[in-house]
Amino acid sequence: MSRITVCALYKFVALPAFADLRAPLQDLLDAHGIRGTLLLASEGINGTVAGSQAAIDAMLAWLNPRVGEISYKLSYDDAQPFNRTKVKLKKEIVTMGVEGIDPQRVVGTYVKPKDWNALISQPDVLLVDTRNDYEVQIGTFKGAINPKTDSFREFPAYVQQHLDPQQHKRVAMFCTGGIRCEKSTAYLKEQGFTEVYHLEGGILQYLEDVPAEETMWEGECFVFDGRVSVDHHLQKGQYDLCHACRLPITEADKRSPHYRAGVSCPHCHDQHSPEQLQAFIERERQVRLAQARGEQHIGGEVSDVAERRRQEKVQRKVEAAEANKREG
Repeated sequence: MSRITVCALYKFVALPAFADLRAPLQDLLDAHGIRGTLLLASEGINGTVAGSQAAIDAMLAWLNPRVGEISYKLSYDDAQPFNRTKVKLKKEIVTMGVEGIDPQRVVGTYVKPKDWNALISQPDVLLVDTRNDYEVQIGTFKGAINPKTDSFREFPAYVQQHLDPQQHKRVAMFCTGGIRCEKSTAYLKEQGFTEVYHLEGGILQYLEDVPAEETMWEGECFVFDGRVSVDHHLQKGQYDLCHACRLPITEADKRSPHYRAGVSCPHCHDQHSPEQLQAFIERERQVRLAQARGEQHIGGEVSDVAERRRQEKVQRKVEAAEANKREG
């Protein structure tokens, strides 16, 4: 078995004193050599961390009396996929940006992975992928709709513009580990949709439980750690990561004239300012120097940089819309 256990976990639970958990949880992770990021908010806990199996077991045992039985998914890697250990305080553990959405109060109907194929094969079921566009591009369920969102904050607007409770009587949704669907199904229920279904445990649980010969999953599943993607056997997939835009890239992308390791790729070669490009070039130089010394360069985690990139993209859209209004 691989020596590193990767644990993706979340739980919606009322934590009015969540800030008090930060320091002791950080100390616990540090003491056990666990790396990754955990988010704490008044609505619960979410994150992905990695360490030895004994360390992960110790963390889960510590969390249990404090947050209750927690939903988690284990996978394995030969190398530590994270550089740092962080416990962050947040307003939401998964950011939708809509006040009052509470999966503890109302949520969609959970569907076990073994029953998922039968559900989504029914012609009157609308299947919606709640993940971001770059995640959907490398893999999704057969027949699933891609909302083409850049962040989960855009999902409510997609629902308002494209889904109708009178027309779409049965809606099934899925995400990587289940957490986004907790909120997306709760949101649809609040909007008057009656039959809303949720893949329990997310794509990762489906890939573990459903044999490859029976799968309706196509492609690989993006994960927010150094593995970038996993295949149907939950092993590291074929994708790498562009360290400039943090989008998944293939070997074919690396052969593009627009690809420069750590600096640009076909997705982002024309999107960075001269100042950004210079910063990327310097970072890549530091990475090479660290490798030559046999050291690990500590950069931003995938999830942090990806979120920052999404926020910048959303801000550009807002600015463009405002500019159009002024011109109109």
